[in-house]
Amino acid sequence: MPKEARPSTGEQAKQHALTQLRQAILQGDMAPAQRLVENELAEQFDVTRASIRAALIDLAAEGLVERIRNRGSRVRVVTVEEAVAITECRMVLEGLCAAKAAVAADDDQLTELTDLGRAMTKAVADGEPVTYSELNHELHDKVREFSGQQTAVALLERLNAQLVRHRFQLALRPGRPQQSLSEHLAMIEAITARDPQAAEAAVRAHLTSVIEALRD
Repeated sequence: MPKEARPSTGEQAKQHALTQLRQAILQGDMAPAQRLVENELAEQFDVTRASIRAALIDLAAEGLVERIRNRGSRVRVVTVEEAVAITECRMVLEGLCAAKAAVAADDDQLTELTDLGRAMTKAVADGEPVTYSELNHELHDKVREFSGQQTAVALLERLNAQLVRHRFQLALRPGRPQQSLSEHLAMIEAITARDPQAAEAAVRAHLTSVIEALRD
């Protein structure tokens, strides 16, 4: 948004700051434990300190920011054990979404999943872990979308936001894409076979593998 068209105060300003801050954290532009100085951020985003403070409060509720009494805010550090606990919760919710998608997805949506599986296979064969990671996230997003389970989707969005750094590091670990590819293809196969029990089991098997990788 052009600077002259952007409000510096009010709800719109807070939403602008919230969007920019969330994006910076999720993309890794702001590192874990990095201090978030309200004055600097207000100047950077051309909004008031009050707008920044309100945005930081919202981000703290999302689990992306930690507010420390008398010391301000910083990007929250998610420990391995927290990442494991979050992934255990994902296991239940994503398993539910996969089971729902196996029943609710239409033929065109199932074709999308099959095409994603082919693209993921090609990315691994070509040695492109970043591309594979992006397709991995797209697959999980599509399964959630096709499930129609909006409550689970909303909960997963909050959980997954806290795991971005851990998931990216896993994606770049040597050998990890090759291992997870077969797990993702099993998910796709079960959903396209319209087998909800197998779809849920495939997701649980995949996320169990993720937990083991996080602990390594």
